[in-house]
Amino acid sequence: MKKDFLTLSDWSREELEQIFELTRELKEKQKRGEEHQLLKGKTLGMLFEKSSTRTRVSFEVGMFQLGGHALFLHSATTQLGRGEPIKDTGRVMSRYVDGIMIRTFSQQGIEELARCSDIPVINGLTDLYHPCQIMADLVTVIEHKGNYRDLSYCWIGDGNNMANSWINAAAIFGFELRIATPKGYEPDAAVMARAAKLGAKILYTNDPMEAARGAMVLNTDVWASMGQEAEQKERELAFTGFQINRDIVALADPGCIVMHCLPAHRDEEITNEVIEGPHSVIFDEAENRLHVQKAIMATLMG
Repeated sequence: MKKDFLTLSDWSREELEQIFELTRELKEKQKRGEEHQLLKGKTLGMLFEKSSTRTRVSFEVGMFQLGGHALFLHSATTQLGRGEPIKDTGRVMSRYVDGIMIRTFSQQGIEELARCSDIPVINGLTDLYHPCQIMADLVTVIEHKGNYRDLSYCWIGDGNNMANSWINAAAIFGFELRIATPKGYEPDAAVMARAAKLGAKILYTNDPMEAARGAMVLNTDVWASMGQEAEQKERELAFTGFQINRDIVALADPGCIVMHCLPAHRDEEITNEVIEGPHSVIFDEAENRLHVQKAIMATLMG
């Protein structure tokens, strides 16, 4: 039976920890220069309706290193851009390739694609969730802190797809999470309700200092995500005080790490000083997109 990677909440903690372990193994093999062609002869179709740097490069390079091949398909140059139903695209691609990664707007659309496809579908990002990024973030935490447990995590900024995904992660893995957003920019209500029902240890606040105090992991993202560019000026005003800067870092645990999924608007949601500072693990985090996605693909398609 095929399995998809659409959101963390579709997977158990044990299954996700197995992906962490496979990530570690594959990363070590790559560093030693050992071949690990677990997907030799297989093909990944990559559907993009949103622009990308890290997602495209990491999936494409990852498939190559696993011995397979990746096809880049942008909506503007495929029949999706002319209105072909996504279910028709899924049915056809199921007969051509061994897996689909899609980076798009609608979570509902990606779920429809998965229902109509006979092959695994991976969520490369939607407006609601970014599960591959959260997996890379947690791998980075494990590398720098030894494990992801018994740590306090802090999210400061917009209640966007990353915040929603951190909420899912807190519910699954059981760690403490604090989320600070301006009023009116809270995470998805249904996502929060589901996490509460599962007993997640999450504090929601409109005070970034409350969220940051004593935290071991500080995290943020741009204030205006793709598709929200027209709101940039309005959001800059609303998010005043929600910047990760030296004062926020000083409130956190002295051994804290700082993460950002990139691209960053330096000196907006996070200062250049913090990005380049001793607490930043941002570029380790970016590298781990490659390794964790290889583990996800190998798990689904191997």
